[in-house]
Amino acid sequence: MNHIVELKNVNKVFQQYKAVNNVSLTVKKGDMIAILGANGAGKTTIIRMMLGLMKPNSGEVSIFGGNPKDKKVRNRIGSMLQEVSVMDGLKVKEIVPLIQGYYDHPLEIAELKQLTGFDEKDWNMRTEKLSGGQKRRLNFALALAGNPDLLFFDEPTVGMDVTARAHFWKRVKELKKQGKTIIFTTHYLQEADEVAERMIMIHKGEIIGDGTPSELKEKLTKPQIMFYEKQAYSMEFYSALPFVSSVEKEKEKVTLVTTDSDQLLREIINKELQVKQIEVKQGRLEEVFSQLLEEHKEVD
Repeated sequence: MNHIVELKNVNKVFQQYKAVNNVSLTVKKGDMIAILGANGAGKTTIIRMMLGLMKPNSGEVSIFGGNPKDKKVRNRIGSMLQEVSVMDGLKVKEIVPLIQGYYDHPLEIAELKQLTGFDEKDWNMRTEKLSGGQKRRLNFALALAGNPDLLFFDEPTVGMDVTARAHFWKRVKELKKQGKTIIFTTHYLQEADEVAERMIMIHKGEIIGDGTPSELKEKLTKPQIMFYEKQAYSMEFYSALPFVSSVEKEKEKVTLVTTDSDQLLREIINKELQVKQIEVKQGRLEEVFSQLLEEHKEVD
């Protein structure tokens, strides 16, 4: 398998604080990966080492088989970091071509505008006049300016409203379809659940979980059966059903957490319960993260 990103036993220490602890991971072409963790977990430090903006104390970081600082490698990378300042006094339409000039095969302006949603009014604005949301859009445009094969987004939707967030991820999915490889960090677990194909969970600089959203949920959470009552049953009745771990009831909506969803469904059907709109769902990503943290505490 051709890995375009590879970290081997990477460590990063700031004074006495170990921000990244013996991290190893690989990324293949076309992956869409979310790196998740609390503030200070090490997410941004890992991203910055991949970008060559920070050097590990030990271990190896390889991008496209080379050093992240090499010009050939940089030519194939785009990034949108949390805090990026842009030059005042320039218009958007001036700064974007300026950045494009650093790359061998930049993205066409028309496609760049279409991907980022810039209209003519925004395109002609000076950078110091841009709103917070417009500045995030400009950062997105600058990340795409060089038509990169590999994109890094560090908390890209912070400060965006719901509509802007949806637009951003729609565009990112379009880039994924073009074969781009995308690595991003986010605090929004639902966002990661919806767009990431793989999740890497970080705690105190270590990887504590790695897999697809479905794999992690299946391994670390219990499925849920949800339905609406046509006839009311008591909490005690539901709790006594086989394979039920816990019960939540809000008016006629019932959620049964179960150890075996197939067997519990058979029970519901065999008992001819008067219920409707039955759904089977996996556990939530928040539960996965909580479970991994608990397991990590036990190991500590």
